[in-house]
Amino acid sequence: MSRRELAFAFGLLAVFAPGLAVLARAWSAVDYQSHGFLVPIVAAVAARHAAHAGPPARPDVRGAALLVAALAVYGVGLLAGSATLVGLALCGAAAGAVWQLRGVAWLRRLGFALGYLLFGVPLPPALVAALVVPLLAWVTTGSVVVLGALGTPVWREGNVIVLPGGESLFVAEACSGLTSLVTLLPIAVLIAWLTPLTTARRIALVAGVVPVAMTANLLRVVATVLGANAFGVHAVTDEPLHSLLGLSVYVVSCLALLAIARALATPAPTRAAVRRPRPASGP
Repeated sequence: MSRRELAFAFGLLAVFAPGLAVLARAWSAVDYQSHGFLVPIVAAVAARHAAHAGPPARPDVRGAALLVAALAVYGVGLLAGSATLVGLALCGAAAGAVWQLRGVAWLRRLGFALGYLLFGVPLPPALVAALVVPLLAWVTTGSVVVLGALGTPVWREGNVIVLPGGESLFVAEACSGLTSLVTLLPIAVLIAWLTPLTTARRIALVAGVVPVAMTANLLRVVATVLGANAFGVHAVTDEPLHSLLGLSVYVVSCLALLAIARALATPAPTRAAVRRPRPASGP
């Protein structure tokens, strides 16, 4: 980076320092946002990799328009206390700075790194509320169906699963699948970027996050209910077993994504043409 670019970067960091504090508080507030602390690190590594032997810089004043718009959104986000707007403004400012200082070619070259920053944008509470309700209903209903097929008769009362003995388990927001969806998506995108796949297969890998996350959380609830039915509710809901079960589900989900990536990266076997020997001609 040139001195001008370094000065520009430090200037943006100074301007966005209050916004970064807002984002840090949002990332710390809930589990499904905690991956935000790692997003800038991954983006920086990806940007450094892409910047190696890049094209010559051709400053473009059109980037200033995006930068000004991002700063305007940033001001609104700070005044409104919206971490979502602050995060979007930071992503826009980063893209605008690259565009202004180095041009369109560099904007494309750093496209993955800049786009990856979007995973650090906190979800708006209204969207979270709209997603959690149907996800909880699906996981709870699916768990009851699976448990019935396994010979454990339980019934559902909203987000509560009532055991045969009368005890009940509340299916909390953490078991809805939202946490897994939001945290597994950036992992899947990173795996897709690192794996030599076609565009269609990369899309398939990222789309695989939905069934993997939802199935893993359904199995988590089923395992919790089976354990509660056998050993009591407190045995499976008290720490550290409850957290260990959640962590194991997350690890299994990551391994499932790696397995899908490996399967998609494996070339399809080709059938070699087998030539049959011709019968020897007669004398």
